[in-house]
Amino acid sequence: MTSFILGYDIARIVVTSSYKLADLKTDIQNMFTKAGAQGNALLFILTDGQITDDKFLVYINDLLSSGYIPELFAKDELDALLGKVRAEAKGAGFDDTPDALFGFLLDKVRKNLHLSLCFSPVGDAFRIRARMFPGIINCTSMDMFHAWPREALIDVANRFLAEIEFPEDEIRTNIALHMAHVHLSIGDANAEFLAAERRHNYTTPTSYLELINFYKMLVDSKRGKISE
Repeated sequence: MTSFILGYDIARIVVTSSYKLADLKTDIQNMFTKAGAQGNALLFILTDGQITDDKFLVYINDLLSSGYIPELFAKDELDALLGKVRAEAKGAGFDDTPDALFGFLLDKVRKNLHLSLCFSPVGDAFRIRARMFPGIINCTSMDMFHAWPREALIDVANRFLAEIEFPEDEIRTNIALHMAHVHLSIGDANAEFLAAERRHNYTTPTSYLELINFYKMLVDSKRGKISE
């Protein structure tokens, strides 16, 4: 939502079984070119599910800590990139030297390229990664998402259940109410579990969406069997 309001372009990586550290480096090079040479405002969104190799976080840590990744570009590639910003840098009063041009380029990247890390606190992975790569904590602003209120849960369920044909709208409304009740009751059970066992169990918006999708799939399956 924030990126839409500010007019930022969204940058994501497409992780496959063959996606390696070199591919991430190439994607970040493209982001640097767009943010630095072209002056485009970008928001790079990275989820913990996309980190198939913890070595990815070496680049992310450097990016957060200093705004640049050592040896990101080969010398000829960096010279070509500096050439693209030379006229703009000279117009802004920067000297026509490699160091001055690089500083100008880096300032533009820091201004235009933003990073949003979507990490889950569930389990040990986040804690271990935060110790290994301190930039994740020291160079970011934490935004903890709170639980959805009951009204929001009902509205979301109604929105997705609208794709299903029911004999009466009242049935859809009651199902949405029940789904919200189930999700909230798990939250209460989590609190009791924490008090009794001193262990955390989490429910997230993703859990709620999976519940809705499972119900839709089940309805389609049962209706298909009845039709047969």
